[in-house]
Amino acid sequence: MEADDDHDETKPFPMGETPQETGSSHVPKCYEIPSSAKPSLTPDTADVVLVDFAGFNDPAQHPMIIKSIGIACREKGFFQIINHGIPQKVLDEALEAAFRFFDLPMSEKAKFMSKDVHKPVRYGTSIKDGVDKIQFWRVFLKQYAHPLNEWIQQWPDNPPDYREKMGDYALKARLLAIQIMGAITESLGIGPKYIEKKMEDGMQVMAINCYPPCPDPAMTLGLPPHSDYSCITIVLYSSSGLEIMNPSTGAWQLVPEQHGALQVLVGDHVEVLSNGLYKSMLHRVTVNNEITRISIASLHSLGMHEKMATAEELVTDENPKNYKESTFKDFLDFLTKNDIAEGKSFIGSLKIN
Repeated sequence: MEADDDHDETKPFPMGETPQETGSSHVPKCYEIPSSAKPSLTPDTADVVLVDFAGFNDPAQHPMIIKSIGIACREKGFFQIINHGIPQKVLDEALEAAFRFFDLPMSEKAKFMSKDVHKPVRYGTSIKDGVDKIQFWRVFLKQYAHPLNEWIQQWPDNPPDYREKMGDYALKARLLAIQIMGAITESLGIGPKYIEKKMEDGMQVMAINCYPPCPDPAMTLGLPPHSDYSCITIVLYSSSGLEIMNPSTGAWQLVPEQHGALQVLVGDHVEVLSNGLYKSMLHRVTVNNEITRISIASLHSLGMHEKMATAEELVTDENPKNYKESTFKDFLDFLTKNDIAEGKSFIGSLKIN
């Protein structure tokens, strides 16, 4: 099905009629990004830290794992993790449930359509539908996931096993996130339990992203460069497409595929907590013209109104406090008022100097 031929292609398409949803054979003007930002079809591969979590509870191996996580957070704000304890079957079934949701007729997906970024379960396209000047080649379902029993009844009940498969993954991803955050605070020298209780009571938002085949992948992106507002984001993915910026050269590099691995991205709130010792990870998503790519991003942060502040232990005369406190709600309000595709960043709004 083609997009409406009468539509002015310089203007955003309405949800349900976007070219990425209708399988358009060309990229409309409103999707074209500036030539300076266009992705390479043959990007360099990023050299990323691969953390083997198998020995996390082994006193002999634990210090080395903490050290490698600390190095990865300081140098790139990103690592991949294997032997993380989530069975491959759980990962595969969550991805399969996501593929089947996006394969549903538009009438089913439309039940969740919303432009309200505060809504706990919503279907959309791009970033802010019909508002942002540049649109992006993605379709998504965002859903709150913790406490799971409070939110799961609002999730799609079609496909019939969607709640069961996605819910099982959500629970396991959250437990892993609390472990990883403990490892991050331990690597900062402030102890593994520094914000454990606040993480346990915090938010988990799942962004299930679908990037359909794009007729001209060099013209557009699935998502523009941005960092995540969260403490950390754990990403499960069906194929490669995530690019991270090399901090020393500014070049975009493709994260290599690693079967069974999960990607861990440092978010804005860890940058605030660490007083800038660990930087939130600037990343973007490219598209391809062959296959649909799915990513399930599980974003973990403190509670909606719980302020993330810099750890006092990490403030010194040489490294004074660099960031304002903020909450998850502050981020949603920022997103409502700003266009991140134009380079506006939440972390930029938090910097004191």
